[in-house]
Amino acid sequence: MGRRTALRVAGAGTLGVLALGASAGCAEEPVHDPDPLAAQEALARADAAAATAAIALAPQRQTTLTTIAAQRTEHADALRAEVARVIGVYGDGTTPVHKTKEPSAPAATGTPVPGTAPPAAPPSLDQLREQLTRSAKAAADAAVVQAGYRAGLLASISAACAVHAREISA
Repeated sequence: MGRRTALRVAGAGTLGVLALGASAGCAEEPVHDPDPLAAQEALARADAAAATAAIALAPQRQTTLTTIAAQRTEHADALRAEVARVIGVYGDGTTPVHKTKEPSAPAATGTPVPGTAPPAAPPSLDQLREQLTRSAKAAADAAVVQAGYRAGLLASISAACAVHAREISA
């Protein structure tokens, strides 16, 4: 093989590698399944909104309902922080692009993800109690399949929801 032929082969090989790299760089990013905690976050925010709305029907229970709303909001924030921690943060403080499918509500609730349905009338205390009971079960079911901190967080949320449901019954 002559020197010119060898240079042509090397040049063609280099172009092939560059073209392959460019096509791989342009490939569509994978779409991940939603984090299991995302649906729990949506339930927590829905519970907080329902507890706040229930004050209109039961103003005598305002203190209890306000506490439930505040704690369910704290649960949602803790779940959001855990999801963000798993996704990660770059050194400059930005987060990576992480495409996910839309979360769906856990099967235990049988309801759509909050925010996808038109707002309803404020729930009665019985309806809110049932909603919190479903949230407690959904968090407990999710805790069983998680590990470590996530399992503990979900178990704690489940216990809090169960206590809230009992408080409403009292």
